[in-house]
Amino acid sequence: MRILIVDDEVIIRTGLCTVIDWKELGLELLPAASSAEEALERIPEEKPHIVLTDIRMSGMDGIELAREVKAMLPDTEIVILTGYDDFSYAQQALREGVTDYLLKTSRPEEIIKAALKAKQNIMDKWESIKQDNLQQAALRNQLLERVLGRGLNDDREAQGQLQVWFSKNGVDVHPETGESAAMQVLLISVSGWGETPVLELLQGAAENILFELLPCVTLMKKDHLLLVVRHEVGMTDQSGLTKALKRVTETLKCSAFAALGTVTQDYEGLRESYRAAKEVFAYQGLLGAQGLFTVEDIRERSGGRTVCTEKEEAELTAILMSGNATELRHWVNQKVRALLEDAAATPLTVQGYLQSMIIAGHRWLERASSSQEGTVPLSILPTYEGEGRPEDEVFKVLSAVMTRFHQGLDQNRYAYIHKSIAYIRDNLHQPISLQQVAGFVHVNPNHFSEVFKRETGCTYIEFVTQERMKRAVEILQGTQTKVSDIARRVGYEDIKYFTQQFKKYTGRTPSEFRQGNKTE
Repeated sequence: MRILIVDDEVIIRTGLCTVIDWKELGLELLPAASSAEEALERIPEEKPHIVLTDIRMSGMDGIELAREVKAMLPDTEIVILTGYDDFSYAQQALREGVTDYLLKTSRPEEIIKAALKAKQNIMDKWESIKQDNLQQAALRNQLLERVLGRGLNDDREAQGQLQVWFSKNGVDVHPETGESAAMQVLLISVSGWGETPVLELLQGAAENILFELLPCVTLMKKDHLLLVVRHEVGMTDQSGLTKALKRVTETLKCSAFAALGTVTQDYEGLRESYRAAKEVFAYQGLLGAQGLFTVEDIRERSGGRTVCTEKEEAELTAILMSGNATELRHWVNQKVRALLEDAAATPLTVQGYLQSMIIAGHRWLERASSSQEGTVPLSILPTYEGEGRPEDEVFKVLSAVMTRFHQGLDQNRYAYIHKSIAYIRDNLHQPISLQQVAGFVHVNPNHFSEVFKRETGCTYIEFVTQERMKRAVEILQGTQTKVSDIARRVGYEDIKYFTQQFKKYTGRTPSEFRQGNKTE
């Protein structure tokens, strides 16, 4: 905050500049002026916030100076100093908007008190303006949210407020021709400076640049900017907006992904423009990390895979069983990268596939942990929020699944038995001998067979057969898969033998079991 001292007496001028430590008071002392005329020449450029002036000077006096300063800078605070204890002068000074009236014989502390009073007045004005601006900005933002969300519904007052705001920024009316102009919604995500709160600084900087470059109104959302831009060929069409975005990325050393909505001639059409922009914006990551995109760029996308294959699920369960976090990270990154590079993928199919990966992990944990006591419910494991980078989100959930299983093993004396059970359940589709499973858990086969029977209550062969039958029942109940295919999926090449084992386990053949489920 700047202060200017004006006095035609050099002793008074010098004393006021040196006796008081203005910097300590939070005030920048401008070079003192020796006359009101000199002060008036400098004030338009130096714009002091406080003027401390003598009332009696040769030429223009302090009261005339106060009048002129208030005409130029109405918010400037003025403190009058005089050697004349004359009430009429004080009255006249106060009428001209002077903040305070002091005698030259006043002690330094009285002058400091008057200067601080003037400073506080200015700070109060600034705070009031700031609050007014914030309130107006909030009202404008609410109005914009309303027109984009549900429309104005013939609300004349709201339409009038919106028109004043848009017109002031050259959005809906061309400033040169005065004619109505078309508009469109633009959504922009900027990145490259790290995470929140630095992201907010980057968004703010991008908003300032775009506001200077484009005829627009802006709204800062949590993770992106929303602009309503006047549509003008050569300036704010696709090529013009691309140039503006390039200016942002080059100036701020960042990346920018932008989605452009459809062109509209009226406020109600902004809802459709916003809907189109949001649809395109959802493809961020699928269309690339940066660039300007429209509905034309997504029109041909029919959708990619939504479900993990059996092979992929087997790969995942083997990694989860191994407990290797590095291998899990590599596998997730590889699958997600391939998913995002699929030219047919849509946000919906991507979310479906990612959820399929999570479900596969949860399904494995339920299957692998069913023999453990005190299994933690899946509900307390991390969930997929879909807010961060997809590979990070999926890895976080699957890593928690893997950790939960192996922590359960660590708490059990015969952890290798529970690990072997999980291994068996993951490999029911192929021949799995006792020696093979014992080798997997690094235990002598004879010892393994003895402990396995003690812990599970049945022999190894009995347990494997039971698990195969349980899996066959699940498939029969949930799908229309052919019996021959079910037999192979649970490790039987001989369909007749499979049917015998299934009837022994359930009391019915696979076909009878399926038919019974339909009638029940």
